[in-house]
Amino acid sequence: MKVARHAVLSLIGVLALAAVAYASDGEGHGISAETWKNYAFRIVNFIIFIFLIYKFGGAKIAAFFGGRRAQIKKDLEDLEIRKTEAEKKLKDVEAGIRNLEQEKAAILVEAKTQGEAIKSAIIEKAKKDAAQMLVQAKVSAENESRAAFDRVRGEIADQVIVQATKIVREKLTEKDHERLVDEYLTKVVLN
Repeated sequence: MKVARHAVLSLIGVLALAAVAYASDGEGHGISAETWKNYAFRIVNFIIFIFLIYKFGGAKIAAFFGGRRAQIKKDLEDLEIRKTEAEKKLKDVEAGIRNLEQEKAAILVEAKTQGEAIKSAIIEKAKKDAAQMLVQAKVSAENESRAAFDRVRGEIADQVIVQATKIVREKLTEKDHERLVDEYLTKVVLN
């Protein structure tokens, strides 16, 4: 309503200034009654026009401007709420960034701890594998030495037999040989 009142008062002021400008025709003559009558008729016509617009469209015009004012007020309130929310989100993001540094440090500590545990597990497994390899190497070396010892003993026994056979042949006479064969046969037959 205030807007409509201000608009009407502004129009009346403009019309008053226009009347003064229209009244002076530039020739220095006075204003005639006909001119005043014509001007008064126009002013009355204009006032009737404004009244009709106000009567039939005043409520809609006031509602339009009032609604527009309410919409602008609502938009400003919404902007203020958004601004508050944006500031809150900014603070959350900043806190998240600060927390990100802490999380990064925690992740690095956790990774280092896991790395140390994996390192210890690998070293422990390597020690166990080395101990098993050492035991296997000892068993293998013992087996190899026994086999080598048995092989050498066999070779020595073969050499002893060859040498004994040689010595026996050299010292054994034909008679002794027959006597030994007979004794052996007798033992074989009796057993």
